[in-house]
Amino acid sequence: MITYPNVKINIGLNVLRKRGDGFHDIETLFYPYNEIHDILEIIAGDDFSRTSAGLFGKYGQVRTADGPAIRQGISENGKLMITVAREDGVSWDPLDDLCAKAYGLLDADFSLPPVKIFLEKLAPVGAGLGGGSSDAASALKMLSDIFSLGLGEDTLLEYASRLGSDCPFFICNRPMFGEGRGEILTECAFSDLSDYEIKVITPEGIQISTAEAYKGIRPAVPAVPLKEALLEPVTEWRHCLENDFEKTVFPAHPALAAIKQSLYDSGAVYASMSGSGSSLFAIYDRI
Repeated sequence: MITYPNVKINIGLNVLRKRGDGFHDIETLFYPYNEIHDILEIIAGDDFSRTSAGLFGKYGQVRTADGPAIRQGISENGKLMITVAREDGVSWDPLDDLCAKAYGLLDADFSLPPVKIFLEKLAPVGAGLGGGSSDAASALKMLSDIFSLGLGEDTLLEYASRLGSDCPFFICNRPMFGEGRGEILTECAFSDLSDYEIKVITPEGIQISTAEAYKGIRPAVPAVPLKEALLEPVTEWRHCLENDFEKTVFPAHPALAAIKQSLYDSGAVYASMSGSGSSLFAIYDRI
């Protein structure tokens, strides 16, 4: 089974308060962006697949500054083989990938058969687009389908929340208002975007960790709740929607602030950083 896990953008992101568990309460509109995606294949371990050979043929054994372009891992019990390929290098242990963790969660509860996971990373890493979370959510759904687990959306959401704050959104993969750590999702009304085009820009050479983005953040409840601001015309969003992480990220990476200004200069009606960055997006009138 092959899927193409898409990324997301955050339209508005307010950091409201620090929690007792060390996390922060936020509010944001998660919005799927299908123009950027990874490629994920999962097969039963005893099946034949050309995927592995194809990835090695495409990426070879080239090493980059971020590590080899393709890496494989096999779990200690031998039930999971995972291959991750990325043009800019795979700097992480494939067994630490969220797809591997998704398999581990379901295997612990359902004693799954062995599998082979092949992940081709095309979406930017460390860019605030949630690519890894999307891969994990897709893995959960795929494993449920492949092995006929019959997991409904509510159950999949519970598993996804154990993998990461952004993962539950990708189970729904439709515009959703996120609260709590981002895992509490509800439907939300917002201004119609059908007459607009969205473009995502990811600057080269800038990766921002969540910890870096939160460093120096000052939580605050906005005067206008995000749900109300989202009902304003899209042309007014630049005056009422903010991503609080810009306040900590832009001073450390002024190139991002310059890119945001260039997006407005190019005619965007709204521009913002997505998540904790470094990607930015712009909304333009559809011509």
